[in-house]
Amino acid sequence: MQFGRYFEEFEVGAIYKHWPGKTVTEYDDHLFCLLTMNHHPLHMDAHFAAETTEFGKNVVVGNYVYSLLLGMSVPDVSGKAIANLEVESLRHIKPTFHGDTIYGETEVLDKTPSKSKDDRGVVYVETRGYKQDGTVVCVFRRKVMVPKVSYGEARGGEQPGRPEPKA
Repeated sequence: MQFGRYFEEFEVGAIYKHWPGKTVTEYDDHLFCLLTMNHHPLHMDAHFAAETTEFGKNVVVGNYVYSLLLGMSVPDVSGKAIANLEVESLRHIKPTFHGDTIYGETEVLDKTPSKSKDDRGVVYVETRGYKQDGTVVCVFRRKVMVPKVSYGEARGGEQPGRPEPKA
């Protein structure tokens, strides 16, 4: 199974539908909030959310949704990446709630060979995340430096550094 792509394998206009989706639990949301020290009551306090917000319930912290989508895209987009260069834009379109299932897809917007090194290039992509009913919840654009095939071959091919079993 392929993990990431070389620069030559990206085609402008291609859309990679990431699989599988992920159902967001209250535990996922609260753990992410606690790990990142985001203790906003919108995410952590069900009574606060019920009594004082238009949603009437906790909203999943947006950076978790972004991180989830970024992770979902790795096998299709950045699994071979040399570097994530830039997140150009990040928009949270609609809220995500506990129990929602997030799906993602990434479109290749552009690709540019490196001007300084001939064994790599920069791929410009847009990732869209949506819920089980198709509602788009998050969209971000980023640039990823990915190797060309020559870079991979010089470093051990498809699975560089993988040891061989000993008898």
